[in-house]
Amino acid sequence: MNSVLNLPGMTVKSTELLNIKDYLGEKRKLVDELLSRYIPSASEEPRTLHAAMRYSVMAGGKRIRPILALATYEQFRPDSSETDSSIGYIMAGLEMIHTYSLIHDDLPCMDDDDLRRGQPTCHKKFGIATAVLAGDALHDIAFDLMARSGHTEIVRELAQAIGTMGMIGGQIADVEAEGREVSKAEIIKIHSCKTGSLIRCSVRVGAILAGAERSTFESLSQYGEKIGLAFQIIDDILDVEGSQELLGKKVGADNIKGKATYPGVVGLEQAKKDADLLIDEAIELLDDYDDNMLKHIALFIGQRES
Repeated sequence: MNSVLNLPGMTVKSTELLNIKDYLGEKRKLVDELLSRYIPSASEEPRTLHAAMRYSVMAGGKRIRPILALATYEQFRPDSSETDSSIGYIMAGLEMIHTYSLIHDDLPCMDDDDLRRGQPTCHKKFGIATAVLAGDALHDIAFDLMARSGHTEIVRELAQAIGTMGMIGGQIADVEAEGREVSKAEIIKIHSCKTGSLIRCSVRVGAILAGAERSTFESLSQYGEKIGLAFQIIDDILDVEGSQELLGKKVGADNIKGKATYPGVVGLEQAKKDADLLIDEAIELLDDYDDNMLKHIALFIGQRES
C-alpha cells in the first residue's frame, strides 16, 4: 500500500456554486480511485478471492459513508493546504466495511438475496465460501487502513460502530425480528444499529481527523444518527414503491421474507413523514454553521430514489 496519497478535489467549494449531485459524483470517483488502489488486483494470488472482493466493491453504490467522512473533514479543515493521506485511508476503509456487511447480508443464511447493485450477489457469482472470505478480507484491509490514519480513537470508533452494540447487533436483531410483530421502538433500534451506526461513525471520524472541537461532537453525532435512521426508513419505503431498475435489487423482498420494516410498523405515509422530519432535524443541528455540504447531503438522502 502506498503511504502517500494524492487526493484530487480536496479544496472546499461554495455550495452555492456546486450542485450536490455534481459534488457527490466527483467524490464517488475519488472513492472509486481509492478502493481500486487499496484492494489487491484480481491478477494477484489468491486470484479468486481478490476477484470477488473487487467485484463487490467496484460494483458502484452511493459511497455515502466515505463522502460523509470527507465532507465533515472539509467542514473543519477548510483552509488545509496539505493533502492528507489519512482521510483517504478512512474513506476507503469505511466503504470496504460497508461492502463487507452487504456481502454477508446477502448470504443464504441471512437475507438470501440474488441481486445487488444490478448484478448477481457475490455468493451467486463466486460461491458461498468465497463470499464469506471476501467479506472477511475486506474487513481486515479496512482496519489496516484505519490504523494507518495514526489515530487509535478512529479505529475504536469504527470497531464500536460495527460491533455487537452497533451494526452487528442490529443485524442479529433484524434476523430475530423476522416473522413477528415489532414495536416502533424496536424497529428504530434495529435500523439505528444496523444502518445508522456506521453512518454516524463516518461523520464522527471525519471530525476527529480534522481536529474538530469536542463541543461540536454531540450535534454531529445526532446529525449522523438522524440521517442514518432516515436513510434506512427510506430504504424500507423504496422496497415498497421503488423501481428495481433504479435500486439495482428486487423490490418487495422485505414483505415476502417477513422482515421487520418501518412502514410495516407505522404505515407507509407515516414512514414518509418521519423520514422527512428526521432530515429536517438533522439540518437544524447544523444551524450554527454556514451553508455547508453536510446539509446538502442530508437533503439528498431525503430525496433519493435509489
